[in-house]
Amino acid sequence: MKTVFGEGQFRWYATATSDTGGLKRLASQFNIDQEILTYAQDPHERAHVEYDADTGTFLLIFNVAHREKIENHYDASPMTFIVKDHELFTINDEHTSYVNDLIAGFVKAHPEVTPIELLFNALFLVSDAFFPLVQDVDAEWRHYTSSLRERTTKSKLLELSDLGIGLIYLVAAAKQNAVVIRQIKVQQPYHRLSDSAREQLDDAEIEANQLVEMTEMSSQIIGQLSDTYNNVLNNNLNDIMRFMTVWSLLLAIPTIVTGFFGMNVALPLENAPHAWLIVTGIAAVLWLAMGLMLRHSMRK
Repeated sequence: MKTVFGEGQFRWYATATSDTGGLKRLASQFNIDQEILTYAQDPHERAHVEYDADTGTFLLIFNVAHREKIENHYDASPMTFIVKDHELFTINDEHTSYVNDLIAGFVKAHPEVTPIELLFNALFLVSDAFFPLVQDVDAEWRHYTSSLRERTTKSKLLELSDLGIGLIYLVAAAKQNAVVIRQIKVQQPYHRLSDSAREQLDDAEIEANQLVEMTEMSSQIIGQLSDTYNNVLNNNLNDIMRFMTVWSLLLAIPTIVTGFFGMNVALPLENAPHAWLIVTGIAAVLWLAMGLMLRHSMRK
C-alpha cells in the first residue's frame, strides 16, 4: 500500500511480512539492506533501533499488541518501521495490520506531517493501543476477585494465575518499547530533528512510560492477589486437617474404652446389671476431658 502525503513530498509504503515479492521490490527500488528485511520477517525479533549513516536508513522495531487473545491471553508482535529520505516504510504481520489503519487516519488528519514525525506519532498510537487491553485484564482480575471472595477454589486460582502470566507478555513488550524510545535520543539523527519532531517523540516516550507503569501495577496486583488467595486456600486446608485430627483423636476414646471392655478375659463390672451404662459414662468422661485438653492446647 502506498500513501502520498506532505503535499506530494513524502510517501508511506505499508507491506506485510508475508508479501515476499513486495519486500524484494522495496529492497531493490529503495536500496534497503536485506538484513533489515530479515529483521522484519522474524516474529521473535526484539524491539530495537538502528541507524545506518552510509545509507541514511533509520530502522526501528517496535512491539505492537494483538487486539485478539491467543490461548486466552494477549500477546505482542514486533512491527518494523523504516525511515529513509522522504519515505516511511512499515512492515507488519497479520496481528499488527490494524496499526496501518491508525497511521492512515493520522495522515488524513495531518497531511502536512513529515515521515519522521509520522513515525513518532505512530509510536504514540501503538502505545495507546495497549491501554484498552490492560483495562480488559483489570476488569477480569476484578471479576475473579469477587468470585474468590465468595469461594476460594483451586480452579479459580489457576485462572487468576493464567491471567497474570498473560499480562507478563504485555509488561515485557511495554518495557522494551520504552527502552527503544529512549535509545532514539542517543542516535545521530535525533540531533537534526526539528523542535516539533522532538516534542512528538517526548509525547511518545511519556505514553510508553505510562504504559509500563500501568502494566506493572496490574501485574503486581494480580501477583499479590494470587499469593493472598493461595494462602487463604492453604489456611483453609490447614483448618480442615486440624478439624479432622481433633475428631480422629476424640473418636479414638470410645473405641479404646469399648475395645478394652470387649476383651474375652475377666474384667471388672462384667457381672454388673448396668455395666454398659458405666462403660459409656467412662468413655464420655474421657472424651470430654480430651476435648477440653485439645481446646486449651489450640488456644495457646
